[in-house]
Amino acid sequence: MGDDLDALLGGATSTDPAEGLRAIRALQRLQERLEAIHVTNAREQGWSWQDIAAALGVSRQAVHKKYNRRK
Repeated sequence: MGDDLDALLGGATSTDPAEGLRAIRALQRLQERLEAIHVTNAREQGWSWQDIAAALGVSRQAVHKKYNRRK
């Protein structure tokens, strides 16, 4: 993954707008996946929605709406 991340970071600093924008979108998708993994992990460890929201710097309502999936 290190090489892939290096390539993304290189693309993000490119002077070619097409390359830069593709890299930014790929980094956004990576961030979204990592956030979901860590929110799930936090909930499994007993964190409240408020605790998760505070760690992410968003409102409790925002994180609850985004990740609370009723089963």
